[in-house]
Amino acid sequence: MANERELDLVEVAPNADPPVCRIMDYGKFQYERAKKEREARKQQKQIEVKEIRLRPKTDDHHRSFKVRDARRWLTEGMKVKVRIRFRGREITYPEIARDMLREVAEELEDVAVVEQAPNMEGRTMLMVLAPSTEKKK
Repeated sequence: MANERELDLVEVAPNADPPVCRIMDYGKFQYERAKKEREARKQQKQIEVKEIRLRPKTDDHHRSFKVRDARRWLTEGMKVKVRIRFRGREITYPEIARDMLREVAEELEDVAVVEQAPNMEGRTMLMVLAPSTEKKK
């Protein structure tokens, strides 16, 4: 039957009893499946993660520039990592960095939620902010 219609005989379910076959144009089937997969990939949204680097001695003025950038990125739907890097003896005062991260989170609480609370990773303290869902509604 497949030869008469100039189509392919394709085994759909080889493990079924009896095995299931279909008469179709296999090249066209593969092309359409690949086209659907490409469309699905286009529809997926890649979440980008931006990073802000600060130091415990960073003053309020410079921090406000960084916070403004973070606000813009969060409204665009990106996640933001806020990293405070310790140098030398600064690491003996992690509470300074923790307070700074808390202040940054408070400044951005209208557009972001804290996804990962501040924690130490080697000589850095890291916090991750994600865009809040209330803003998008």
